[in-house]
Amino acid sequence: MLQSRLLAPTSKETPKDTVLKSHKLLVQAGYIYQSGSGVYSLLPLGKIVLDKIANVVRKYMNEAGAQEVLLSFVTPAELWRESGRYELYGKELLRFKDRKDNEFILAPTHEESITQLVKSYVKSYKALPLNLYQIQLKFRDELRPRFGLLRTREFLMKDAYSFHNSKECLLKEFENMYQAYSKIFSELGLDFRAVEADSGAIGGSESKEFMVLADSGEDTLVVCTQCEYAANIEAAKRAKRVEPDSAPRAQFARFPTPNVKTIDDVCKFFHIDPYYALKAVVKAYTQKVGSRENLAYGLESQNGDKKQAYDLESTFEKAQSVDSLKNPTSQIKKFAVFFLRGDDALEETKALNALRASGYDALELLDVSAQELESLGLVAGSIGAVGIRAIMGDSPIIFDEDLRYGRDIICGGNERDTHIVGVDFTEFADMVYAPLASVRDGDICVCCKGALTHKKGIEVGHIFQLGDKYSSALKAEYLAQDSSSKPFVMGCYGIGISRLLPAILEQKADEKGCVWSKASAPYAVQIIVANTKNEQQSRYALELYQALLARGVAVLCDDRDLRFGVKMADFELIGAALYGIVVGKGLESGVIECIKRDGLEKQELIASEVQAVCGAIMERLER
Repeated sequence: MLQSRLLAPTSKETPKDTVLKSHKLLVQAGYIYQSGSGVYSLLPLGKIVLDKIANVVRKYMNEAGAQEVLLSFVTPAELWRESGRYELYGKELLRFKDRKDNEFILAPTHEESITQLVKSYVKSYKALPLNLYQIQLKFRDELRPRFGLLRTREFLMKDAYSFHNSKECLLKEFENMYQAYSKIFSELGLDFRAVEADSGAIGGSESKEFMVLADSGEDTLVVCTQCEYAANIEAAKRAKRVEPDSAPRAQFARFPTPNVKTIDDVCKFFHIDPYYALKAVVKAYTQKVGSRENLAYGLESQNGDKKQAYDLESTFEKAQSVDSLKNPTSQIKKFAVFFLRGDDALEETKALNALRASGYDALELLDVSAQELESLGLVAGSIGAVGIRAIMGDSPIIFDEDLRYGRDIICGGNERDTHIVGVDFTEFADMVYAPLASVRDGDICVCCKGALTHKKGIEVGHIFQLGDKYSSALKAEYLAQDSSSKPFVMGCYGIGISRLLPAILEQKADEKGCVWSKASAPYAVQIIVANTKNEQQSRYALELYQALLARGVAVLCDDRDLRFGVKMADFELIGAALYGIVVGKGLESGVIECIKRDGLEKQELIASEVQAVCGAIMERLER
């Protein structure tokens, strides 16, 4: 490509609202153009990089035995209702109606669509296993799109879905995809970690995220300093903590504690380590109205008449006629209490998962106001475990796993200015325990007892073991070997193709501009003509350009009639090639200059016969 013909608009000015260097560079170097909030168009260089990344993904997906398809970007809403995700996904799901009043969505992911497709064609266990993938646009209506291509509303993704007749078969494919992803990210030249993760709205029993390590990453990772353990902060585990020596031994008793409201206040008042103080976190959580379980609650909230609520609940059809229940996305608010040790912090994703594991149809967690606490009969600053069930009734009360067998605890007395000492959880009955706390620096690894630490990462891939979550909901079944009908066992495997552009730059770009890996750079070589008015330089550069093209090298020739300094600044900013070949004054004495963009290392080459120079360049490209 001749650079005089290339649409690559560069700018010295820092674009507005750019925080990350990748966002700044992709705009300044002419790779992307913002056409709306969270919506970007790719310019020629950006499209080349995107295609190269996609081809690396295709290469290893095909090698792993997956087959490429292309599903519709527009999905019937009914499929999402059948799976139960139409309400669960929330406002990020873009819903719309066509001219015939049929409801559709712009798919952020395609589990429902692919399940319906396979349900239509695969009838027997003999056709399994099957892995289908696509590289397709997605849309997620982000509340606050930011960071350029890292958090957009419209994005390009590779998503694959596998179908099996057993969990054992799924596990083999899960490992197969793990290996394929490792090859993909290694070929793209990335420093990455595969970490344990929360499955989120996708669902499933187990998942792993592939994270590019970068200080600018949005995700916090927990990694072990001594072994390979790594997990997203939302799913990270830790070994049981070592109990401090200074346990506050005391008989069970109530103490007046005037103006003692915070954990710090409790620790100072009783002279204890926060390990022995009990922290209570009260959260509201939303549930979808419409299920038989929630009808009475929703009706009572609407009209205040408990008897009418229960009368209507007994007849589901009557209840459905109530205005507040006609909207399938209407929600009600309930409350939960979470208990942790005083120096721990609640990890909300873990708390939400704990609610769901306990049978509560929780959609999201919300903060609770002082007025709501008071209406529940809870005293801010004095909420404790003793007597909490009598106050909260059937509402969920969950204790962090680290509190199991806890003794010598000091907690709120559920009365104003009162705390209780000598609390022993081994004497409590029917307690619910779950991992709730965020893992901190210095906590103990569950695998090797080494120290855990935090790193930042950018999520670029995620693989899930879905089980029969979608196949059961959509009644997608196959005929098993024993002639019975069984739901497909499924896996799901995603890679953010478009977000890999900024991820590569966040890890590799320098203060001068873009630096791409060998597999992602738009061009292998960029020839820079120092003075296009010099006939010798222009002729030699053109001969070299044609010779490299003939060898199949992706080459860009900067033939623009601009000052040499401007051309070099663009070479560094755009970073379009792995190597720059400068054809300048040195040509008169038989020398040209080779510059490696990564590190800007310079080396002179003998400008003898063009084919010999091509050979020297090819050697560098093959290293």
